[in-house]
Amino acid sequence: MDGLRTAAFAEGRPGREGENVMKKSGWILTWAFTAVLAFAWGVIPARTAIAASGDDRVALVNGTAITRHALDREMSGVRAQFARMGQPLSKQRAEEIRKRVLDNLINLELLYQESRKEGIRVDDAEVQKRFDNLKKRFPSEKEFKKTLRRMNLTESVMRRQLSRGIAIEKMLDRKIVKKITVPDKDIRAYYEAHKKLFVTPERIRASHILIKVEPKANKAYREKARKKIEMIREKISKGEDFAALAKKYSQGPSGAKGGDLGYFSRGQMVKPFEDAAFALKPGEVSGIVETRFGFHIIKVADRKAAVVSDYGEVKEKIRQNLVREETRKAVGNYVATLKKTAEIRTFPEQGRK
Repeated sequence: MDGLRTAAFAEGRPGREGENVMKKSGWILTWAFTAVLAFAWGVIPARTAIAASGDDRVALVNGTAITRHALDREMSGVRAQFARMGQPLSKQRAEEIRKRVLDNLINLELLYQESRKEGIRVDDAEVQKRFDNLKKRFPSEKEFKKTLRRMNLTESVMRRQLSRGIAIEKMLDRKIVKKITVPDKDIRAYYEAHKKLFVTPERIRASHILIKVEPKANKAYREKARKKIEMIREKISKGEDFAALAKKYSQGPSGAKGGDLGYFSRGQMVKPFEDAAFALKPGEVSGIVETRFGFHIIKVADRKAAVVSDYGEVKEKIRQNLVREETRKAVGNYVATLKKTAEIRTFPEQGRK
């Protein structure tokens, strides 16, 4: 996540806003209804298989086809996700992931078939509620439909996928999740053995004024920007209000809030900014700081020392994590059992480069 937070800073925002970028992406459509399955296998979550025949089949699961089209669509999402993280997939890595994604599609098909055997049904109201909640996580109807198009999905296909996902969730909840409990002694033991995980690092609250300079800006433009930031720094040194100057001059979105970036810890901002900010005491103002985004003036408002969370504060979170881990193992074992009696065939992908 640090990479996202650093990228978010380019627009003068605290790191948590970088997470909102994820919510606008097509990736969230997958996570929306296969979250249980995602942690169950620890690989890229997958969508529904659809019927097909001939060369388009990449697998048969008890007679139901998984198509190359479905697999390609999953891989498009994977590639897009890696690209957003600045990590384009090598050919070898892509092939490895493709095999894992296909296996995941097979797992999902097996689980869906099992949900049908269990007599689990999903009514339209459940699907509509899930669909509406999903749409709310996008900034607009237009953005939602744009994402569907980018993923080669229609609303009707999405509803069908949601229905299958809900059926699987219900079945897993009935057969596995509700049966898993974690004793308090195990929760306490985990806390004592992993206290480093519950340390809230030192944080500061800072504001900044940003004068943007593109990396490819010429010397004249850069000098003009520097003179402007020097002028602003001079006003601050004469006692003018930092927040008011930020609202007037800062070229980042935080300017509207007086430059306030909220609290952040080390590793969330680009290093030159971070080094300068953490060197300041509350109330102090930096000199001119240059980063790849331009010139900054930073003011620190508050500093919070690192603290270890009390057991009571994190007990429930630990319990949930341990339940998820036990669920992951249980679902993995359950799928392995289903595979022992299933008829699964995979086919070479003809003509794919």
